[in-house]
Amino acid sequence: MAVAGALLAGAVALVVIEGGVLENALILAAFVLSVEAARRVFVVDAKLPTPSPPKRPVLFYNPKSGGGKAERFHLAREARARGIEPVELHLGDDLAALVRDAIEKGADAVGVAGGDGTQAIVAAIAAERGLPYVCVPAGTRNHFALDLGVDRNDVVGALDAFTKGGERVVDLAEVNGRVFVNNVSLGVYAEAVQKEGYRDAKLRTIADTAPAVLGTGEQGLDLRWTGPDGREHTTGAVVLVSNDQYRLGRVLWSGTRPLLDAGVLGITVAGGHAQRQIAEWSAETFEVRSDGPVAAGIDGEAAKLEPPLRFRTRPQALRVRIAPQHPGASPSATMPNGRWDGIREVIRIAIHGTS
Repeated sequence: MAVAGALLAGAVALVVIEGGVLENALILAAFVLSVEAARRVFVVDAKLPTPSPPKRPVLFYNPKSGGGKAERFHLAREARARGIEPVELHLGDDLAALVRDAIEKGADAVGVAGGDGTQAIVAAIAAERGLPYVCVPAGTRNHFALDLGVDRNDVVGALDAFTKGGERVVDLAEVNGRVFVNNVSLGVYAEAVQKEGYRDAKLRTIADTAPAVLGTGEQGLDLRWTGPDGREHTTGAVVLVSNDQYRLGRVLWSGTRPLLDAGVLGITVAGGHAQRQIAEWSAETFEVRSDGPVAAGIDGEAAKLEPPLRFRTRPQALRVRIAPQHPGASPSATMPNGRWDGIREVIRIAIHGTS
């Protein structure tokens, strides 16, 4: 970023000082093209096997999710045009019961257009019945879609996964028997999600919640867990358990998962007042203990869980169909781990190509 900024500043300075508009316009254009070329070096384009299309696919959609994306993009009409039966969800519907009923009536592929919590419900039943599943990114964040390799800007195009999509197999995870596709958060964020005003003022609610959660003694949370060193630790700040491991950015919860088929839980723990460090590791199982019910954010949805909280991975549990025009893998799947890895990879691609 520093080099890119310097180059841009240099290009602007040349235009101002030298006055050669044409020459410096070419310099600026070359700079923009170089940045775009560098970005495209790591673009993912997974080649997935293409199975036979289902005979009776069913799409469940929440018309209010993501600010009304399903209605705005006319998903029901687009689904029917592709031979997919759309089922609209209404407030108070039992989604799990609706999905199981559709399968009993002959559905041989199921998908859902909605947020990540809704995706988890349908994905869990698809995995249970061994059916292909389609993720349509009609929620607000669509984190699962991103890591699956679904183009989040192509809501309608995601429907092509039903009729001509490639298939990949990914992991699921669960806590106390409840399936999640992204992560479970405990601590500050999880307590904030429980608040009534969280959806309208997220950052303010988290800021107001933090002092009580991070308090000492009886005022703070008591989350106990055993680390990879075999010792028991305690924290009240943040415990994040994910379905496969995130490549975290500088801000907790940022980043994506390079793999969704590694068969592990990603575990990240941030300390409270006395423990400022962040610890990260992976494991197949994980347990959090406490003396009372624990607030949790499960794929962004508020929940209360009885301790102990037992997490486990479910490797290769879910068959996912991805539209042929979508990447088919996480944007970080081919990204190098560090600066020197990045330089070596660019040189390798320049010499040998991307194959």
